[in-house]
Amino acid sequence: MRVWPGTAYPLGATWDGSGTNFALFSEVATAVELCLFGDGEDGQPAGSGAEQRIALTEVDGLVWHCYLPGVSPGQRYGYRVHGPYQPERGLRCNPAKLLLDPYGKAVEGQVRWHEALFSYRMHDQSVINTADSAPYMPRNVVINPDFDWGGDRAPRTPYHETLIYEAHVRGLTLRHPQVPPELRGTYAGLAHPAVIGHLTRLGVTAIELMPVHQFVSERTLAERGLSNYWGYNTIAFLAPHNSYSSSPRPDGQVTEFKAMVKALHAAGIEVILDVVYNHTAEADHQGPTLSFRGIDNAAYYRLRADEPRYYVDYTGCGNSLNVRHPHALQLIMDSLRYWVLEMHADGFRFDLASALARELHDVDRLSTFFELVQQDPVVSQVKLIAEPWDVGEGGYQVGKFPPLWTEWNGKYRDTVRDLWRGTPGTLPDFASRLTGSSDLYETSARRPVASVNFVTCHDGFTLADLVSYERKHNEANGEDGRDGSDDNRSANYGAEGPTDDPAVNEIRVRQVRNFLTTLFCSQGIPMLLAGDEMGRTQQGNNNAYCQDNEVSWVDWDLADKNADLLDFARGLSELRRRHPVFRRRRFFTGQSPAAAAPVGTGGGMQDIVWLTPSGHEMTSADWGTDYARSLGVFLNGGAITEPGRHGEAVLDDDFLLLLNAHTELVTFVLPGSRLGAVWELMVDTSAGAGGDAGGGAAGGGAAVDGGGAGDGGGGDGGGHLHAGSGVRVAGHAMMVLRCARTGRDSD
Repeated sequence: MRVWPGTAYPLGATWDGSGTNFALFSEVATAVELCLFGDGEDGQPAGSGAEQRIALTEVDGLVWHCYLPGVSPGQRYGYRVHGPYQPERGLRCNPAKLLLDPYGKAVEGQVRWHEALFSYRMHDQSVINTADSAPYMPRNVVINPDFDWGGDRAPRTPYHETLIYEAHVRGLTLRHPQVPPELRGTYAGLAHPAVIGHLTRLGVTAIELMPVHQFVSERTLAERGLSNYWGYNTIAFLAPHNSYSSSPRPDGQVTEFKAMVKALHAAGIEVILDVVYNHTAEADHQGPTLSFRGIDNAAYYRLRADEPRYYVDYTGCGNSLNVRHPHALQLIMDSLRYWVLEMHADGFRFDLASALARELHDVDRLSTFFELVQQDPVVSQVKLIAEPWDVGEGGYQVGKFPPLWTEWNGKYRDTVRDLWRGTPGTLPDFASRLTGSSDLYETSARRPVASVNFVTCHDGFTLADLVSYERKHNEANGEDGRDGSDDNRSANYGAEGPTDDPAVNEIRVRQVRNFLTTLFCSQGIPMLLAGDEMGRTQQGNNNAYCQDNEVSWVDWDLADKNADLLDFARGLSELRRRHPVFRRRRFFTGQSPAAAAPVGTGGGMQDIVWLTPSGHEMTSADWGTDYARSLGVFLNGGAITEPGRHGEAVLDDDFLLLLNAHTELVTFVLPGSRLGAVWELMVDTSAGAGGDAGGGAAGGGAAVDGGGAGDGGGGDGGGHLHAGSGVRVAGHAMMVLRCARTGRDSD
């Protein structure tokens, strides 16, 4: 085979139409071999054919490279790196181990667990293992990058108009009856019109996909007959996971992923990728040698300064990527740019993002990684979401990321759960969460959209389980209940798990509606967990990371069984979409528009007013009442200070939220006509199965005490309520009332 010198960049395998350039970084290597594999013989896995080794003799800037004319897409390859094997010094080269390319854009096959994958002998870890790992390793595949995007355009939905839907490629589509069986569980299945139609009817503007980078299932899971379903165990940061592809081609996952993005974009849905740059699948010092460890261990991983045999672990997964090293940082940034420019991703959610902020031991929000993102002309322009914690000391960093970033707001989740289960003293914190968490974000020049609000996510109970279980039920994981959080802030309301008790089921339905209504009425970006809109259950498992089965897959039969809940969620989404008062771009000030800003016509009223059930404005004493579990919130639609997209004033109706987290009914007195004379009931979470959300009065109108306090009377029998009326809000229930602009008396 002809071997030309090639070039040091770009890294990875790059086909130019005539041949392929190969380039691999390693500072520690003394020699590097490129390994090419032919097709396997009959009955053998593809890519398991004869291995041809080519010595890379060209080295520029620590990058080993060559160009092979005639090598085309579909070629399987890997590397072997020669160099020192001295684990006590953090050096772990072993040419007996076939290594995946860190810049590989496609991977064929899966890891087949065997002792040969490890650089040490199982009976004595001090002895190097010289067994060839190639028979048990997947291969990289040279790809053809060409794809007809056909005028694809990123939706670029503004943050304040965004509704995120967190989903798993396989789990979302595997049980969908309208998706052809051969496409279920794949990128093509997610792009099916039936799935996209469900998302658009729900008002979803962005789907956040759990990890799609090529990942590995841990050996311990394989030994228990399980697998890493979630995928937070990456081994190739530029390759879409091959098991999610329906294509028979070795690089078909690349084209199929692009086609999925194109279809979602055509429906106005952005694609956000959950990315895991904090650690890799090679685990701790006892883990396998699959790629980075054998290429340049000290460059890619954080090693303990006192004992470099061991890894610094901020992730709980055995290792931490070395974001202090320029080549590790380059890999992350190159990967991000690749997914934006070549795969057309619209944003990223960074798993355990605090680990990326660690320069030494402390979390530094202005670390090198964040400076690079800030300066990058590509990555800085897409949606960036941090999971703002890791498992290291001081790793919980909610509210402390730079201005460019949004964050999963774990404090929102905890506070909203606490409120609705009746935890004392929750109202002050809840007020901050409902209004965008200004206490967390305003001081860093950020806006309400810095907060990605969620009640549930993949990690924990589903919404149905949150109101059905008081403790986790993770027996199927095989870890004797040690895994999964014990801080669920959940309640079962009288029975653990499924029950035929109508009273228990009724309050569970009501609480699910309370959580959804609170989520869609909160300032910030709402995020919905896939299947919650249909009542999906994981049977009490709050850590289903290894459950690639009915426990985790979305049961689409629930769409008919729980049609009322699905309609309710769709109505809430539409209510939020129609009314900008629920998705403000600036924080409430508690002032009137005249004092806050010249835009809007708020009639001299504050932009937000907090009310006691008696209809009076809350005092500091009211906020300090630990036993208080009910409040009203007036949202002034005429006091929106930020202009519209074209500089126009934004004017909305006024809204009144009545929240009762008590177990017993509470009568709310509607405030005087200065805040609104006539109110229309939009949402009542205590209404029966026929209740609506966002489509008029729920359940035929609220219960009203006629002749209430102040200057109001009772209801008019048509779902309209008057100032001063007493409105009975059931225990564990919430109402949303609307007052049209013409329904407020002048001052």
